[in-house]
Amino acid sequence: MRTDRIFARLEQEPTRPPDPAPGMSVTRKSLFAVTLAFYAAVVAAVVQTTYLVRLDWQLMLFRPYKQWPELHPFLDYFVVLGQRGPTAVLVAAWLGWRSWRQRTLRPLLMLGAALLLLNVTVGAAKLGMAREGPHYATTIGSNEMWLTGDIFPSGHTANAVVTWGILAYLASTEVARRRLSVVAAVFALGVGATTVYLGTHWVSDVLLGWAAGLLILLALPWCEPLAARVEEHALAYWRRLRAAGRLVVAGVVPAAGTAFPSAAAGRRAASAASHRSAGTPQGPPARHVRTAHAAHGGPPGRPHAVRPERAPVAPVGGRRPTAERSANRAAPLGPRG
Repeated sequence: MRTDRIFARLEQEPTRPPDPAPGMSVTRKSLFAVTLAFYAAVVAAVVQTTYLVRLDWQLMLFRPYKQWPELHPFLDYFVVLGQRGPTAVLVAAWLGWRSWRQRTLRPLLMLGAALLLLNVTVGAAKLGMAREGPHYATTIGSNEMWLTGDIFPSGHTANAVVTWGILAYLASTEVARRRLSVVAAVFALGVGATTVYLGTHWVSDVLLGWAAGLLILLALPWCEPLAARVEEHALAYWRRLRAAGRLVVAGVVPAAGTAFPSAAAGRRAASAASHRSAGTPQGPPARHVRTAHAAHGGPPGRPHAVRPERAPVAPVGGRRPTAERSANRAAPLGPRG
C-alpha cells in the first residue's frame, strides 16, 4: 500500500472541488424510472401473494442460519454495516473532514438530505404496509401484510445502499467513484443477503430495500440547488459572525507595546473621565491618583500628572544643633570696614 500518496494528499492545501455538482441527466432519469417501476412491481407482487411470496416462505423454512451455522458469528458483526447509527457516524466523520479540507458544506448537506429522504420514505413505507417478519409470521403462505410489523422494505439494506453509496456519489475523481461504487455494491448486497440468512427479513424485503436506497441516490441531484442555497446562507452568516468577532477583539486588545490596564485601574480612569466631561470636581489632588498607565509610563501622547514641588525632608539625625544654627545667624555676612 502506497502510504506516501496518502500523506501527500493529506498535506495538500485545502481547496474547493473544481467540478460542479452532478445534474439530473437523461441516463439518471431513465435509471430512476426503471428503479421506480421495479419498486412498484415488488410491492404489487407481495400484495397479490404471487410467486415472490412463495419464494419468501421457501427460504424462511429452509432456515439458512441452521444450514451453515459456522457463518453465524461473522455475519452477526457484518450486518452492523447496515445499521444506521454506526454507519452514519463513520460516513459523517469522513465527509466532515472533507468539508473542512475543501472549504465547502456540500458533503455534509448531501449526507443530511440523503438520510432525511431515507427516514421519510422507508419509514412511511414500513408503517403503511406493516408487514410481519419471518420470526413473527402467523399463516404459512400468506403475505403477512397490514398487521403489526415494520420490516417491508428492509431498513438495513436501504441504509447500506445510501450511506455507502453516497461516498461514491460525492467522489471527486472518476477512478474513486468507480472504486467506491464497487465497495458500496458489495456492502449493500452483503447486508441484504445477511438479513435473509439470519431470518430477520424476507427476500422481498431485501429487494425492496435495494430499490428504495437506489431511488434516493438517483434523486440526490434534485436536492443540489437547495443544498447550494443553504450553504450560501450558512457561509454568509459565518462570515458575519467572524467580522463581528474581529470588531469585538479589536476594541478590547491593546496596541502593541502598551500595558493592559487592570480592572480597578480601568474603573478609576473611566470615573475620572466622566467627572471631567461633566465639569464636576475631580476629587482628591492629582498626586494621589496612580493608574496603571502612569505606573508603566502611560500611553504615548498623554501627559502625566505632575506632583507639586515640596521641600525635601532630611533624615531625623541630620539636623544641626540649635546653638550652631544661632551662631551662624549672628556671624557677619561680610568683612567690616
